[in-house]
Amino acid sequence: MSLALPAPDIARALIRISHEILERNSGSANITLLGIPTRGAHLAKRIAFAIEAIEGTSVQMGTLDITLHRDDLRMRAPRALMPTVIPSLGVEGRDVVLVDDVLFSGRTIRAALDALGEIGRPKSVQLAVLVDRGHRQLPIRADFVGKNLPTSIEQSVVVHLRELDGAEEVLIEGPAS
Repeated sequence: MSLALPAPDIARALIRISHEILERNSGSANITLLGIPTRGAHLAKRIAFAIEAIEGTSVQMGTLDITLHRDDLRMRAPRALMPTVIPSLGVEGRDVVLVDDVLFSGRTIRAALDALGEIGRPKSVQLAVLVDRGHRQLPIRADFVGKNLPTSIEQSVVVHLRELDGAEEVLIEGPAS
C-alpha cells in the first residue's frame, strides 16, 4: 500500500477544482453540484464551501444516488439506498457538476447520467473527480481532476475522508506496477 495523496494535497486539489469550475462556468450563479454518495457527496460539500469562500455566495448542492441505475446490481451485495437530494432550484437548465471520488471504468458516471435524466434536463453536465485512475470501459472523461493516478488493473485506489474514515488520504493498494 502506498500513499498517493496526503491530506494537504487533497485540500489543494479541491481548491483548484473549485477555481476551475468557477472559471469554466463564469461564476457560480448557474451551478448545481451533485455529489455521488458516499464520498462524492462529501467532496461536493467541500467544493461548495470553497466556492462560497471564493465567490462570497452560496452554490446549489445536493446528492444523487445512482444505485438503481447501476448495470452491476446483480453482481454486487445489496446496499441501502442513499438519499437523492436535489437543491431548491433543481437541475432544469442549470450547469450540473457531478462530483465523485475516483473515476475508473466510467460505469458509475453512466449510471449517474441515467439517474440525472430522470430528474430533469440540465443545460450542461460536467464531471469533477478527486482521482482519475484510467482503465475506462466507457467513453467518459472528467472535466475537473484533482490527480491523475496511473494504476495497473490489479491495483485499487482507496480514498479516506475525515468525515467517514477519520483519516484524510488517497492510497494505492495492490501489487506495484
